[in-house]
Amino acid sequence: MKTKDIKKHKLEILAPAGNLEKMKMAFAFGADAVYFGVPNFSLRVRINQFDEEAILKAAEYCKGKGKKFYVTLNIYAHNKHIKELPKHLEFVKKVSPDAIIISDPGILMVVKRELPGIPIHISTQANVTNVEAVKFWQLQGVERIILAREVTLEEIREIKKEVPDMELEYFVHGAMCMSYSGRCILSKWMTNRSANLGDCSQPCRWKYKNSTKVIEVTDDKDRFSIDLEEDKHGTYFFNSFDICLIEHIDDLIETGVDSIKIEGRAKSTFYVGVVSRAYRKVVDAYFNGNEEYKKEVISNKKELLKLANRGYGKGFLLGNDPDHLFESPAISATWEFAGICEDGESGDVRKVFVHNSLSKKDYVEIVTPGDIMHVKILEIKNKKKEKIESAHGGQDEFFDVKFNKNIEGLFLLRTKI
Repeated sequence: MKTKDIKKHKLEILAPAGNLEKMKMAFAFGADAVYFGVPNFSLRVRINQFDEEAILKAAEYCKGKGKKFYVTLNIYAHNKHIKELPKHLEFVKKVSPDAIIISDPGILMVVKRELPGIPIHISTQANVTNVEAVKFWQLQGVERIILAREVTLEEIREIKKEVPDMELEYFVHGAMCMSYSGRCILSKWMTNRSANLGDCSQPCRWKYKNSTKVIEVTDDKDRFSIDLEEDKHGTYFFNSFDICLIEHIDDLIETGVDSIKIEGRAKSTFYVGVVSRAYRKVVDAYFNGNEEYKKEVISNKKELLKLANRGYGKGFLLGNDPDHLFESPAISATWEFAGICEDGESGDVRKVFVHNSLSKKDYVEIVTPGDIMHVKILEIKNKKKEKIESAHGGQDEFFDVKFNKNIEGLFLLRTKI
């Protein structure tokens, strides 16, 4: 690591926001900026709670906190979307985002015409993988390129050297699509739900057996073949590992990358908080010239392993093909998201919104932006102030929880499975 020798540019940590709560959690746990958009234009049709009213609130919150937010318009548009776009851009102009994320050249043309003053970022969906493509988009007035996940570390370094004034963004954590930068047609073909319009049914995560969901490749046997390994339980042969590049933050910084991006607008509040926190800790340790940098990498990799995942890999960063998880759709989490406390108070009795379940018998950890601590639950009371042995989610209720320690500010609770 050459912390003192490199240019100390600011590295942005960019987190996903599937709703207002997730957005606030991302900022509280270390993100510098977030990205979100309305379902019809943002490649997130399902599990996306951002309508225009929510975006107005989000924009106000971000500006009040001095944080950046980027609006996603990164679908591949058909004529019907282009016809609807000017009306949506009238709304986008009102919220005045720090940038608009685009993949479709047609949308780019309309945005440049309707909103000439708003910066444009080119989405990873545009598959930018080389220097000349970066130069092309620069000529279109683009300020940032979100590089394709297929770009290697050496290629990032070459691009930054050739086009130093173009901002570069790179995905460091989250789902890895088996198709080229997400340009997948399996979902549309198999379920009539288009991934390129934000409605992917994720057939790459399904189990395949000879008897069901068969994909015939016999007509193409002279062109290619697939060695399909299967036992009696079937196989998830499309199912790629998730990306986790927390061990390569120093490498990415030294290439000159301007922003590292976390995938997961459909993931939980707990996921957004834990992942944002992990990358914040490692990035800060690097820029502080902290001798504890390697320890931060090791400890925060362990934190990320506590989340449900599909196995963690390096993606294409080091020039290798990504690994796949053939045995199951995901690796079970070792910890469960139990609840959240956002009241901003301090003390040993705090109001907790329970997401799954919480019991006096549980092994509980508190995750704050600064610390992680083991605590014991001494008492739980419901809204009637009745003492109970356990609390369960789905009741839209806050519970008074007494801990064996004083706890300050916002925190997440997790229980060991």
